[in-house]
Amino acid sequence: MKDLTVMELHPLMSDTVKETMEDLIEDILALSSDEYLHSINEARNDYNEGTVKNFEEIFNV
Repeated sequence: MKDLTVMELHPLMSDTVKETMEDLIEDILALSSDEYLHSINEARNDYNEGTVKNFEEIFNV
């Protein structure tokens, strides 16, 4: 990091902030969707009931 110039650091920081904001907006949009929230609850119920398979079971590893 100490060897970076301001011109090199600026795009790194800018890209990081942009990606973080895009992720935040995506999360806000997803959490404002009743269908999305319902799918989360359904997935949690499936997991708690044991009706889902883990990675190892699916790929036999």
